[in-house]
Amino acid sequence: MNIEFLSTVAVIAPDPPASRKLYVEALGLPLESHGDDYHHSEQIVGCKSFGIWPLSQAAQACFGTPQWPAERPVPQVSIEFDVADAAAVGASSGELEQAGYELLHPPREEPWGQTVARLQSPEGAIVGISYAPVLHDQD
Repeated sequence: MNIEFLSTVAVIAPDPPASRKLYVEALGLPLESHGDDYHHSEQIVGCKSFGIWPLSQAAQACFGTPQWPAERPVPQVSIEFDVADAAAVGASSGELEQAGYELLHPPREEPWGQTVARLQSPEGAIVGISYAPVLHDQD
C-alpha cells in the first residue's frame, strides 16, 4: 500500500449545529455547506479537507441507514488517506482485509467522484482509503 497523503479529517457530529458553533463561530474556520449539514473547507492550511460530518450521514455512507449500528463504537472522527488512483483503493482495501481488518464497505465511487473503502479503527475512528481526484489536482 502506498499512501500519498492525508486527505481529509472530519469530526463526526451527533449534533452538527453545536459543532458548527465551535468550529465556525468560535474558531472562525471557513467551513461551507452545499445545502446539507456537512460543512467543510479545502482552505485550511495543512489539511486538504476538514469537515463536520453528521453522524447520520456517516452511518448512511457506511451502512446505508441514518442510524449508527448499536453494536459498533460511535465514531468521533473520520480520517481518509489518499492513494495514487481509484484502482489502488481496491488493492489497498484488499491488503487490509488480508491483514484481518473488516471493511465497513468495499471500494465504491461516490457521486462526487471519490473512490473510497472504509473500516473502523481499534479506537473507533472511521478510516478511509480513498482516491479523490479533486484533491490530487491541488498538487
